[in-house]
Amino acid sequence: MEKLSFYDQVYQVVRLIPNGRVTSYGAIASYLGTKGSSRMVGYAMNAAHTAYPPVPAQRVVNRNGLLTGKFHFGTEDLMQQLLENEGIKVENDKVTDFKKIFWDPAIELEL
Repeated sequence: MEKLSFYDQVYQVVRLIPNGRVTSYGAIASYLGTKGSSRMVGYAMNAAHTAYPPVPAQRVVNRNGLLTGKFHFGTEDLMQQLLENEGIKVENDKVTDFKKIFWDPAIELEL
């Protein structure tokens, strides 16, 4: 059986984030057993537009709820628009209820 690439593993996790919830690059890295690779999760998110099935990359933010990946969405406000379409409030490029809607794959998913 073929082992999935790191990017594909990241995409599998991101596809499981429920509508209206967000997670962080670090939470995904930790879940995948690569705790120090938050930046690599970010690189995967930057390339997510080429993945199929689609990856809801807007649901991945930094550890403080900031939309640090927004510049990779084509327009500066598209990431925020996508989140707001899911009922997530964003102010000053930050998810306002971050702790309340945070989705931790280590808790939500079984290894």
